[in-house]
Amino acid sequence: MGKGALEGSNDVEQVRFIFWELLKILGVSFVSLLAVKGVASLRVTGTGVPASRLARAKLLPYALVLAMAVFGAWNFGYDIAAEVYYRSSVSEAQRGHPAKNYLNALQAVQLRPGILDYWQALESAKFNLGQWASVVDDLPAMQRVAGRDLDEVDSYRVAVCLYHLGRYEEGLAITERLSRQNRLYLPPVILRGYILIAQKKYGEAERVLTSALNILPTDQFAVEGLAHAYFLEGNRRQALEVLEDTSKFPFPMQAQKRFEALKGLYGQ
Repeated sequence: MGKGALEGSNDVEQVRFIFWELLKILGVSFVSLLAVKGVASLRVTGTGVPASRLARAKLLPYALVLAMAVFGAWNFGYDIAAEVYYRSSVSEAQRGHPAKNYLNALQAVQLRPGILDYWQALESAKFNLGQWASVVDDLPAMQRVAGRDLDEVDSYRVAVCLYHLGRYEEGLAITERLSRQNRLYLPPVILRGYILIAQKKYGEAERVLTSALNILPTDQFAVEGLAHAYFLEGNRRQALEVLEDTSKFPFPMQAQKRFEALKGLYGQ
């Protein structure tokens, strides 16, 4: 993408932000104008003269209403701006723009840090950018916002980050909890196999990954992990057999090419 295209995209983002900020200011101004008009119309009964001590006492509730209206309109403006940033983040993620995805999600969280959806968008963006430590550091904040343990997807994302950081025992604890909660949710099972490989517990890894393939024989990552565990254990023949068995199942062409490359590596 050229420099001009990037500058044009930034201009669009700026226009979008300015539009919502102006909308927020107009909302505050409109509510304030209505309140001021109401206050200005007050008169002391029977005199037609404003601003006596009694009139000022009567103005106090209206002043409070005005302050509350301004505060509410201002906060409503921030709600709208945060939602716009969040939706922009989702849109940029779908377009494959990880940096813009991250920046928009970050703005949404900064404006409204109490919304779980905004945090989830931010953690997904950080994950796609490989910010493993940052995702793990945000775990307490997300748990506070959620008011409970994170769901399967968010917890799995944290476990993957712990794997990349070499914090294997913490990652294993999360994958085991997720498997107890839902034995058919395979991503944490496969991740557990990879963690065990990293810990050089090849026999355990083989059993875990085989259990995953018994449920879903066409999972590419489980196949690769199992073959790799056998290879690292020194059992090249078994590693090649795992890869040969993939011909029995309808793997995508890209996966088949990957298996062929691994056969060439393991068969040397």
